[in-house]
Amino acid sequence: MTVAARPYTLLSCCMSIDGYLDGVSGTRLLLSNDSDLDRVDAVRAGCDAILVGAQTIRRDNPRLLVRSPAYRDRRVARGLPPSPIKVTVTARADLDPRADFFTVGDADKLVYCASAAVPRARDRLRRVATVIDGGQPVDLGWVTRDLYARGVRRLMVEGGGSLHTQFLTADLADELQLAVAPLFVGDSRARRFVDDGRFPWNAERRATLAQVRQIGDVVLLRYALSDRFTMTGHGEPGSLV
Repeated sequence: MTVAARPYTLLSCCMSIDGYLDGVSGTRLLLSNDSDLDRVDAVRAGCDAILVGAQTIRRDNPRLLVRSPAYRDRRVARGLPPSPIKVTVTARADLDPRADFFTVGDADKLVYCASAAVPRARDRLRRVATVIDGGQPVDLGWVTRDLYARGVRRLMVEGGGSLHTQFLTADLADELQLAVAPLFVGDSRARRFVDDGRFPWNAERRATLAQVRQIGDVVLLRYALSDRFTMTGHGEPGSLV
């Protein structure tokens, strides 16, 4: 397998004007509107796998399914399962096998786990997921190459902020789809879109803005982060890759 043999990888999230993914109240802050959520659903439907961090599973309990019956039907017509493979990465294997990530939907579930926690992960999750030794610590470059070997050609990373930071600082992202909601969180205790880090895009190497699109009161910014960037499969409702 060559170094380039990894999926086309797009990062997707919605943040406040001041760069936060959520508030601090304990109640999940809804940033997207219905039209943007439909766009995200279309992007999901055009991917082979969706990856989120273990903290996102613990905090948000996401289902990670394609919601639209029309999008699911179109996947099935192409010989695909109704929803993409679900993927997570974890350092401690502190995951509840009863979480919706594992129990909702028929898609395969893959857990890339730090080597030291693999025995615990397999003991807790062997009935609900495939546990894979991802290295110590988990090597995201290796994870993406392993996903490619398993047939994943288009990977969607939905966060959270720590995972976005790791993909971006490791230069493993081909595209960023960043939706901006018209509100401020205004609390530095809240979760930001990314953490501190050394990013390949900076004052000397600016990212390429490929598209700006208004979706109701939300603005979508699409950034090309590699020469693999493509405008296809960008999540127009009803338009799948």
